[in-house]
Amino acid sequence: SKAFREHLRKIGSGPHTGENLSRAEAAEATRMMLLGEATPAQIGAFMIAHRIKRPTGEELAGMLDAYAELGPKLQPIGMADKMPAPQVVVLGIPYDGRDRTAPINPLTALILTAAGVPVIMHGGDRMPTKEGVPLIEIWQGLGVDWSKLDICQTQQVFEKTGLGFVYICRHFPQAAGLVPYREQIGKRPPFATMELMWCPYAGDAHIVSGFVHPPTENMFREAFALRGTQHFTTVKGLEGSCDLPRDRTAIIGLAKPNREFERLHLSHNDYNFSNKNPSFNSTAELVEEMQSVLQGKPSEMMQSAIWNGGFYLWNCGVCPDMHSGITETKNLLTNGQAAKKLQEIRDAVASFQLVHQV
Repeated sequence: SKAFREHLRKIGSGPHTGENLSRAEAAEATRMMLLGEATPAQIGAFMIAHRIKRPTGEELAGMLDAYAELGPKLQPIGMADKMPAPQVVVLGIPYDGRDRTAPINPLTALILTAAGVPVIMHGGDRMPTKEGVPLIEIWQGLGVDWSKLDICQTQQVFEKTGLGFVYICRHFPQAAGLVPYREQIGKRPPFATMELMWCPYAGDAHIVSGFVHPPTENMFREAFALRGTQHFTTVKGLEGSCDLPRDRTAIIGLAKPNREFERLHLSHNDYNFSNKNPSFNSTAELVEEMQSVLQGKPSEMMQSAIWNGGFYLWNCGVCPDMHSGITETKNLLTNGQAAKKLQEIRDAVASFQLVHQV
């Protein structure tokens, strides 16, 4: 593609003559990669050149524009009765998973949905470069196989239970088609950063994006500003996820409509939590520990679930402060409400699989 070659030339010309792409150019380049209009050689070259150059917030905004144009979107719920759709929380978690610390975010999603806050998650299968445990496998271990649902069925589960999962391997095959390049170039491309900001939802969303390095958060903020996204949360979380750490102060950024960006530091010591993050050993052990938490049994994972649930219930406006969020999370886990929500989701997903079998 001659048109794509011009985009590649701009970002791949080195520190002296190279240039950043405009938002429109980044959108066009991303669109051409997703649609296969760029050749495999061009796509691989673009990914590694963009990785070396480092993306700008404007370029990330353009990449998000292309994803918004071509990617799937779950539709707002609560519209059939003409009631306002509730604000949905979209959790931006690295697609290449976790391999050191136990993921807490599926429990966070169950806590939020049990409290009436709709949640959307998204991701794919095992993915380079980390090849850590992906969300889809954790949910399968919990008895929820999102991979079998098409986007319309996922929409129905979302409407019924408040939880949706956009599985790119089935719902956005164009994006899944770019994944093999990550293994071939051996590095995360800027797509891995953009995915943390992607919002596969057509309504009012509160986007939560995890990050590792402070410059990434600045790119988030610039890209969100360009796209008019006013409600988002950034979390310097465990392995770049949205999970609050317990071994250090949690560094969080809060952006809300018509308010200045706010920096929040949460220390586990101030809320009587220990400084130990549960480790990840195997998917089977992780699922067993999560089931134990949902049964209300004390454990280190229970402590992390309460720590995270307390923050997110507060941040999403369910509870007036962190302390009450912690109390409410304990109630949801010990009185069986979160476990009941999981069973509700299992039943909703399984109903489609039964129909397919018949």
